[in-house]
Amino acid sequence: MSDSHGKKKALGRGLSALLDSPETEVQTREIATDYLLGSVAQLKIEQIESNPFQPRNHFNESELAELALSIQQQGIIQPVTVRKLGHDKYQLIAGERRVKAARLSGLETIPAFIRVANDEQMLEMALVENIQREDLNPLEIAISFQRLIEECKIRQEELSQKVGKDRTTISNYIRLLKLPSEIQVALRDELITMGHARAIINVENEKDQLLILQKILIRKLSVRQVEEMVRTLQSGKKLTKKGEGSFLPAKFELAKASLNAKLQSKVEVKVNRKGTGSIIILFDSDEDFSRILSKLES
Repeated sequence: MSDSHGKKKALGRGLSALLDSPETEVQTREIATDYLLGSVAQLKIEQIESNPFQPRNHFNESELAELALSIQQQGIIQPVTVRKLGHDKYQLIAGERRVKAARLSGLETIPAFIRVANDEQMLEMALVENIQREDLNPLEIAISFQRLIEECKIRQEELSQKVGKDRTTISNYIRLLKLPSEIQVALRDELITMGHARAIINVENEKDQLLILQKILIRKLSVRQVEEMVRTLQSGKKLTKKGEGSFLPAKFELAKASLNAKLQSKVEVKVNRKGTGSIIILFDSDEDFSRILSKLES
């Protein structure tokens, strides 16, 4: 037996297997005489309602606009997947980003595979499809894994087969959800990487975890530098702020880094002991000022 066949078998319980299962197929007579089983149907977008189990709640507006432009020029290459609720009424299983972009592009119809699924199957399909996307941040993947385990009652071994990832990888993602919210937000906003987060999670004390986050944001530390910092803590030594001036509280340092990334300009945040302070946004020219204003208004 070839390796490629083995891989195919290992991934056989993924989204494609769920969609090809007899339990999720709609018989031709249940759809309409125009649609053949397994074919792609052109559905009116207004007939498709959102998936209440959609794992993603954040869609990048600029990326949606780019996708909408691509759809205007080339159409939709990959059909969405829906389930039939009733006559001319459907609910999205997978492909919400494509539907949103199609609406932006002004399309009235969209290509779709039609399936039947109960609520648990809907959630499972949406989560598995979500995990297999390439544009997810580690936190979104971790939440999807956790929901599959808790809400769909799937054991890690079975989950490993469904998504084609080993159990250690799944466990590493789920562990991210134990980190303080400030670190989770930094991971979500791509201010730190999963490598940074995996190193930080080996520190038991939350105060030290947040101190490491502050150091990463201020000094732009690499994953290797953070791992060395963690080893220092595990050896019994303490982290110091020597030579780095005063630190802002973690939530302010995080907000500062987020503003820097969003505005692509240097931002200064000052906070006094009473909790009041100021935000200063630096700009280089009239054009840069207009650019920053445009970003603030978007």
